[in-house]
Amino acid sequence: MSLPDWVEPVARYMLEEGLANTLKVSAIALAGSSIVGIALGTLLTIRFLPTRALIRLYIEVWRGLPILVTIFIIFFALPAVSDQLRFDALTAAAIGLILWGSAQVAEATRGAVESIPREQHEAASALGFGWVGRHAFVILPQALRRLLPPTVGLLVNIIQNTTIAQVIGAPELLETAERQVERLTFEGEQHAIEVYGAVMVIFFLISFPLTRLAAYLERRLVQ
Repeated sequence: MSLPDWVEPVARYMLEEGLANTLKVSAIALAGSSIVGIALGTLLTIRFLPTRALIRLYIEVWRGLPILVTIFIIFFALPAVSDQLRFDALTAAAIGLILWGSAQVAEATRGAVESIPREQHEAASALGFGWVGRHAFVILPQALRRLLPPTVGLLVNIIQNTTIAQVIGAPELLETAERQVERLTFEGEQHAIEVYGAVMVIFFLISFPLTRLAAYLERRLVQ
């Protein structure tokens, strides 16, 4: 049984444009969130009040603001400050997700680092490691093991939150679906249920295995 004529162009546009951009933004946001968050979370364990205060402010601001507000600030407000701070919709979405995600990772990293027994720090110091060497070769490898499950969970949240970028016209999966629904409606065809149903199925097929993976890793890695 062949599919209706409208299905193939809609599916191709949504997958090649929308899904590809969703996965691209998600990958960039996860990488940026991990790099920035792990660095800030580790520095947060230093008992130096000015550094801790600044990092804590960063975490509370970007974790506390709705992601949509953050994206609006980046996409609409920053260009008013300088033309050099003008970003396209996908880049603005990625930056907003990095700010939000790095705040989540920083807090998780702080908890993971502080959960490593003090004996591990003392043993590394006895081997001649300074603060940087101690954390790079002894503490962080153990902390990253505990960070893996929440990082997978963060990826799920990032993928789902890419849909927020639809409000600034970023051509992610939901936006491309909406464009196709509008095009079909203009041509006199009503297929909103099928198109948005496909979006739901795609997100489920991506998110469900990742949530199961996060649960599995938490059972296996977090003791």
